[in-house]
Amino acid sequence: MTLKEAKVGSTVVVTRILGEGAYKRRIMDMGITKGSELFVRKVAPLGDPVELTVRGYELSLRKNDAECVEIKEVG
Repeated sequence: MTLKEAKVGSTVVVTRILGEGAYKRRIMDMGITKGSELFVRKVAPLGDPVELTVRGYELSLRKNDAECVEIKEVG
């Protein structure tokens, strides 16, 4: 399952980040790393972007980027 498919209000854990080089590094620099816990706060009316809580701060992520983050639901 990818972050793009996560439901609003769910808490998920990152299992893998797809992509290579600078693209993958950019996502990791935002705090989205393997094993980190993300809370899906809301999704914009047209579905893009997705607002997350990551490591205590708010982050908006485009659908294209969210598609590259594999996750599993907690609980």
